[in-house]
Amino acid sequence: MDGIDGRVRTAVDVWLRWLPRWQIGSARPRTRICRRCVGSPIATAAGFGPDVPHPVQHALIGRVSTIIDDAVDDYTAKNLPLLKRELDRSDARKRSAGYQPADGLSPEFQGLDVDPEPEPGSPFLFTLAELAGTGAQATSPREPLSDEAKAALHHEIALSDECARATGTAVCLALVEHRDRIAEAIERLVEPQIEALVSDMFRGLDVPGTPPRGGLF
Repeated sequence: MDGIDGRVRTAVDVWLRWLPRWQIGSARPRTRICRRCVGSPIATAAGFGPDVPHPVQHALIGRVSTIIDDAVDDYTAKNLPLLKRELDRSDARKRSAGYQPADGLSPEFQGLDVDPEPEPGSPFLFTLAELAGTGAQATSPREPLSDEAKAALHHEIALSDECARATGTAVCLALVEHRDRIAEAIERLVEPQIEALVSDMFRGLDVPGTPPRGGLF
């Protein structure tokens, strides 16, 4: 199995294959801050500047975050039995909660709103968010934990957090090595779209101090 360096390289490769398909006109404005991307050390490691559109950042950050999540899941399964049991119970409750439209999305879309903003005066017949919970099933109450079990669980959670921090640091260090590839792709595929959009916005506007179209008279 590839180590961290190989997994990060693969994530960047997949992102580079996806990027040519991204079109700035298809990007939807966000009404909420993306907690996955804002302030993410992964964005810093990738060299993303403030002008890089959020969907472009989100697609790579999501894939790289999956590497960390998978590493923590593997560590938990092998070393943290109490936490693994609680996570399995949580997954069982989610499965009984019925249809969840945000489940199973590719990294480019994880964490984003599942429905676009409605157009004024044109409400949706239904939304995916409204369908959440369809087919839910009743679950048995969760049995309480003893004080000893709670203390042991808190210890395992701390170990899991430490694994996430260590893996995150290794992932970011590996991602720094791909900054040139990332920057070249943004310059070649993203920046021309931004420039074209800005040009379209200002096309047809009169520049202050110049005669109006059609001449002086």
